Amino acid sequence: MSDAIDLDAYFDRIGYRGDAAPTLETLQEIHRLHPEAIPFENLSSLFGQPVHLDSTSLQAKLIEGGRGGYCFEHNLLLTRVLRQLGYRVTCLAARVRWNVPDDVITPRGHMLMQVEVDGREYLADVGFGGATLTGPIELVEDDHQETPHGLFRLEREGSEYALRIHIERDWATLYRFDLQEQHEADYEVSSWYVSTYPKSRFRHELIAGRADEEGRHVLFNGRYRLYRGTHEVEERHCESAEEVKDLLIGTFGIRLPDVPEMDQRFQRLIAERGTLP
Repeated sequence: MSDAIDLDAYFDRIGYRGDAAPTLETLQEIHRLHPEAIPFENLSSLFGQPVHLDSTSLQAKLIEGGRGGYCFEHNLLLTRVLRQLGYRVTCLAARVRWNVPDDVITPRGHMLMQVEVDGREYLADVGFGGATLTGPIELVEDDHQETPHGLFRLEREGSEYALRIHIERDWATLYRFDLQEQHEADYEVSSWYVSTYPKSRFRHELIAGRADEEGRHVLFNGRYRLYRGTHEVEERHCESAEEVKDLLIGTFGIRLPDVPEMDQRFQRLIAERGTLP
């Protein structure tokens, strides 16, 4: 099966009209547009539907189907696009540290990419929910780097890098990673785990994220937040399944799958009134 992505269809999906040469400017623009057009969401895992990572499935779901996905779907799609454009991409794996206690060890359950442009190395990642990068950042330590949706920095922690985001007047760690190359077989195992393991949060909680000109939109079960910049936050709690669906369709731009039990499941999640991740 070919790994090729229909680049014209992908560019139409994200609204890219620029040059296709493998330059930093091309990477920056694609990296900005991708998370604006294709949301982070876990509806497939939440409703027990399989998540496929081959190019045909990713194109059918994320490009043609009006859906989003989680990190492996987003970043494998972007990896294949970038490689077709001529970039050298090394796939990596990270341990998520976002809202995780210091003494808890997490698995390498997140995908990201190292992209070389003109002899310089950049970190690219369009699949980390509401806190995802909206621009590549250079793979350099202890340097505040600005993206279209906020400040990030990389710090060394032993043999690993830690990616931090400046949010609500503080720095929060998103994940830690090293530069050991990963392969698609590694992601197949990790994706199967996070989408099917009975205790995986993707099986039990609704998570959606999207970044646009307003800011960062985040939905967790029935709790919605809009981050405008790094300090201003708007928050509200949905009171009905219809309100959740309206947010998913309107704010997050998701074409909802046909799931008979969707309303009942959303109503239960609303009742739990969980804390935003």
